Parts: sequence; C-alpha cells; structure tokens
Amino acid sequence: MPRRFPVGSLFLAIFGYLVTLVPLAAEAARAPQSVAESPAFPEAEVRRGHPFFATFSICAIDPESRQSGVAVTTRVPFVGRAVPWVRAGVGAVATQSWTIVEYGRQGLDLLQEGLTPEEALAQLLADDEGRELRQLGLIDMQGRTAAHTGKENGAWAGSRQGQNYTVQANIMVGPEVVAAVADHFESTAGTGMPLAERLILALEAGQREGGDKRWGRLQSAALRVADPDNPGRGGDHLAVSIDVGEHPRPVAEMKRIYYTTQRRLGYREFSEVSGDDVVELKRMLHALGYWRPDLEAFPEPPEFEVDRDLSRSDPEAFQKAVQDYRETAREYDEAYALFDAEAVAAVDAFREDHGLDYPGNARGLVDRRLVDALRQAYYESE
Repeated sequence: MPRRFPVGSLFLAIFGYLVTLVPLAAEAARAPQSVAESPAFPEAEVRRGHPFFATFSICAIDPESRQSGVAVTTRVPFVGRAVPWVRAGVGAVATQSWTIVEYGRQGLDLLQEGLTPEEALAQLLADDEGRELRQLGLIDMQGRTAAHTGKENGAWAGSRQGQNYTVQANIMVGPEVVAAVADHFESTAGTGMPLAERLILALEAGQREGGDKRWGRLQSAALRVADPDNPGRGGDHLAVSIDVGEHPRPVAEMKRIYYTTQRRLGYREFSEVSGDDVVELKRMLHALGYWRPDLEAFPEPPEFEVDRDLSRSDPEAFQKAVQDYRETAREYDEAYALFDAEAVAAVDAFREDHGLDYPGNARGLVDRRLVDALRQAYYESE
C-alpha cells in the first residue's frame, strides 16, 4: 500500500508565483506542457492552511561537483521558507502552488531511500485530495526527474525537463518563461560555471520574459545549493543559502548577494589606489618610522616650473618641458602616491603598535580609526 504522509502545519502565504527547475538526466528536453486556469479559488485549501505559491523555480544537479540546488522566485514574501528543498548527495525538491511544505522533506526522504523521482512523486500525491492544485518537481543525483502540474493550477502553468534539470511554473505570462529558464540553464552546461550561478542566471532569464503575470505584489526569491564536500553550518552541507524575503527586484538582489558574498569578479569596481591622500599617508608613516625609515627626508611632489610664455616663443621646447615634467611626476607617484605592498605593511605595523589590530581586519586597512590615531601621533611628534 502507498505510504500516507500527514499534512501537518504549513507555511501560510497568499498569492505568488513559482518556477522550479530541477535537473534531469534525460538527453532531450520536453516541450512545456500547459494546463487550464483554475475555475475557482479553492477556499477549502485556504482553511487547511495551504500556502499558494504561484511561482517559478529552477532546481538542478551538477554531476561533476555533485551539488544539487534550487532557485525560486514568487510574488509572495519569504518563499525560501516553503518551496526549495535540497539534501547533499540526495537531490532537490520544489513544492509550490497550494504548497504542502512537508512534501519537500518527505520527497527527499523517499529519494534517499532509493525510490525514483517518479515513484516518490506518486507516493506523495497518492492520498492527496488536492493534488490537482499542486505543482512539484523532483530530481535525484542520477539526474532522473519527475514533475506534476495539477489541472487546477492557474494559467499559464506547466513544466519542462532536460538533462540535469526540471522547470515548473504557474500563473505565468506564458510558456516563454519556462522556455527561457530551461534554455539558459542548458546554455551554461559544461562551462565550469558554479551551479548556484547557473541557477540564478536561468531564473533571471525567466524574469526578463515577464515571470508571474500578477504585477504589483510583494516579491521574494531564494537559493539553496547542497554539497556533500562542504559541511556548511552544523552539518547541513549547504554551500549556498540565500533568502531575499521581500524586494522589488528579488532575483537581481539575490544575484547581487551571491556575487558579493562569493567575491565573484564583477561584484565591485576597483582600480589602482593612488593619489594625494596616499602621499599624505606615507609622509606620516615615514615621519613616525613605519615607512622607509632610512629615507632621510620625504620629498615634495614635483612642480611645473616652466615659463608658460615659452609655449608661444618656443613651442618645441615647451612640449619637451611638459614631457619631462610628466615623467618626473609619474616616477614620484609610483614611489609615493601608490598604495603598494610596502605601504600596506607599514599600516599594519602601525595598527598593531597602537592597539588597532583586530581579528578579521583586512590587511592595510585605512579606516577612520587608523586615520585619527595616525594624525594624532604625527602632529604630536612635530
């Protein structure tokens, strides 16, 4: 007999949207399959406390890294509390549209016991009288997938599966959302891009196509990536876990958080640090014996001391003087205006001697505390 699972307490929300992309092993992608719009708002489901996530999400596996992940966005706050479920070495589940939250953990349990995603899905829905309101996607670490879109999901609703992924969505502007998510995920296969980034960018592609058609509501997004080689926190093996509880552009915010916290190239703009403030920093550190103490005197910056009337009387000589000045200024800047490794070491030494060396500080940190202490020490030494 099929196992029965109690519904239990469920996370409550109102309207939202969800696309779930869960990776598959199938070589060829199936075309998105749609269902008709729900004929009536099921008040019984509201009374039972089943949250309604009209949503799109992407869940997937990476066979090489052995990671499994889910990325999801919806027009309901705190989607990460209900829809995405991952377990290291097991797979991923997305449960949405009148979500039974327990299906996430129960689905992973069944996959861990060795059931295929199709078998696990059949057991989850076997005794569920509201199955036609549900939408689920499952994937195991072999890339096998299963998806269910009940006939009473709001249009447009459907799913698409491909190699190492599956996408589910309901109350979308149209099938182009699912197609965009799936196509983008497929386009990054074999590139070496981390699974978390592939999921975010795929979700972003679906968002560009319009996503959930009920604009104007609160929005959220979430990302989970499990990795058997990463202990995570407390042994949860979550390599990445991001929740954007509410934001007008939740997928973009999730992307920003990911790039920033992972220190990925592009999360910030940077260039060589140089300028008059660095000259002042080195001058003070030199006077206090922290930077080039053997230097007899800190030199002043070069000045352009050419008669500007020379530009009319002898343009060639004037241009030669300009070039000479520029070369002298460049050499001075390289030596005294560039925040280089030598200056970083001097800053760190000063911080240590003045009780400003705190655990976790970045090397060469020039913050307000350093500046205030340096100024005080410098002017007291004069």
